[in-house]
Amino acid sequence: MEIQPLGKLLIGVGIFLVVLGILIVLAPKIPYIGRLPGDVYLKRDNFIFYFPLVSSIVISIVLTLILNFILGKK
Repeated sequence: MEIQPLGKLLIGVGIFLVVLGILIVLAPKIPYIGRLPGDVYLKRDNFIFYFPLVSSIVISIVLTLILNFILGKK
């Protein structure tokens, strides 16, 4: 019995949402993410601007390595 493409997509989206939910719950406990050198943080009287540039790059590299390891090169 072959799983339909829509079924595979729904399973993938479900797994992604579960992992994303876990990351959101655990994100405050991950050290240094969001406070790395190179993250832009400006605070004025009634204005705050925050752009996690380096944190985004680090997360992107880590996710790329993980996905390449899991999916592999075909």
